[in-house]
Amino acid sequence: MAKVANSLLITKEEDLYRISMTPELQEVLGDIAYIDFTEEDVVEVDDSLLNLESSKAVMELASPLAGTIVSRNEAAGADPDLLNQTDASKNWIVILSNVDEAAYKALEGPKN
Repeated sequence: MAKVANSLLITKEEDLYRISMTPELQEVLGDIAYIDFTEEDVVEVDDSLLNLESSKAVMELASPLAGTIVSRNEAAGADPDLLNQTDASKNWIVILSNVDEAAYKALEGPKN
């Protein structure tokens, strides 16, 4: 099961929540050239997850959920092009724990 918020895809895997870019966001941004992750380990809703620069935009991606960042996609930090991939094992941004299940369930499902 997956949800969408802030143009991000949130996939629940047991008690962890993987946040990735939606294909629509990837299309809007174009090729991503640079990313800078937040240094915070605990985020609230709308806190910054990362700042990015792409061929079409400079923007901040905000967290759709409050939680604890347990993993950042460090490989994408070294190679931002990974965020342009369609493979979910490569294009994820962060993984959160300590997320309120009700807040997750309240998010919208992906549009088909």
